[in-house]
Amino acid sequence: MGSIEVTEVVMSQKGAADGLRLRRRRLPSPAADEVIVRVKAAGVSFAEVQMLRGRYFNQPAFPFVPGYDLVGEVVTIGSGISHLSVGQQVAALTETGSWATHVVLPAEKLVPVPDGLDPVEVVSLVTNGVTAYQMLHRIAQIHAGDTVVVHGASGGVGTVLTQLAREADVNVIGTASASKHDLVRELGAVPIDYRIDNLPVRVREIAPDGVDAVFDHVGGPGLVDSWRMLGPGGRLVSYGVASALDDDGHRLRPFVPILARLILWNASELLKGGKQRATFYYVQRWPSRFSEDLTQVLTLLGEERIDGQVACRFPLEKAADALELLDSGRVRGKVVLVPSEY
Repeated sequence: MGSIEVTEVVMSQKGAADGLRLRRRRLPSPAADEVIVRVKAAGVSFAEVQMLRGRYFNQPAFPFVPGYDLVGEVVTIGSGISHLSVGQQVAALTETGSWATHVVLPAEKLVPVPDGLDPVEVVSLVTNGVTAYQMLHRIAQIHAGDTVVVHGASGGVGTVLTQLAREADVNVIGTASASKHDLVRELGAVPIDYRIDNLPVRVREIAPDGVDAVFDHVGGPGLVDSWRMLGPGGRLVSYGVASALDDDGHRLRPFVPILARLILWNASELLKGGKQRATFYYVQRWPSRFSEDLTQVLTLLGEERIDGQVACRFPLEKAADALELLDSGRVRGKVVLVPSEY
């Protein structure tokens, strides 16, 4: 089935989003354990902003096709696959490659999507939903009645984190710019402007004994403030270095002080018999675990207990505009690309 022609977005070099280009080529036939998926929706994430600057943790070599996740329809199945069928709707975390009309993927990476769900809303919960679910339930292991801080509560991951926490009867304090506080309130959280002088003091006014978990995607000096917000037995989950987006030097350099701090804090707590802990999180991609966690998130979506908080939809050929919008910081929720063939 190599006759399928694919249109895909190519990020050819480090620089500005207007350097993205469309490319057409023929797809190879799938191997025995692969499928061809027609993409219905592909996510636009902060990872692509980092990649464009050459600052992503697992930076791919230029040129490459971006796209961290997708939802699509199976159109061709390899000879060794029996658990998928043509026409079935599936989701996948790809890290790169999903900004295209069609992709070839290993069957083990695909998670079935329940019938009746909007592909655009589903894709907003693939990377963001699994990231939020795993940080809440596998890393922080929150419980009903806990109080947590979600930094960037109006963003792609933050909106899902907040919803999942509230669904679990957890109190949420959400940091965001003042213009986005209405959204944070709508999600059920107490908003705080992240630009105030002493964020830990403001958090302690709301939670005098400290909070049970802080989810920090920013890194940098503010990580110390996040640690100071914790109460006894609290867990700091660091999952990004957004503060270092425009730094110079090697892309991995910002991670060194973060990891050093986390190790130092954990060692100090162990020595004094304390129970606070700090963890650096990276999405757990093992197929069985990823499938299990995404299925849990999509079940909540299907039951209308959470939603995808889709900010806007762009056609594939407008990928540069979508990336520029996300990079601007004006977005509330998830930006999604929808190939024009869908």
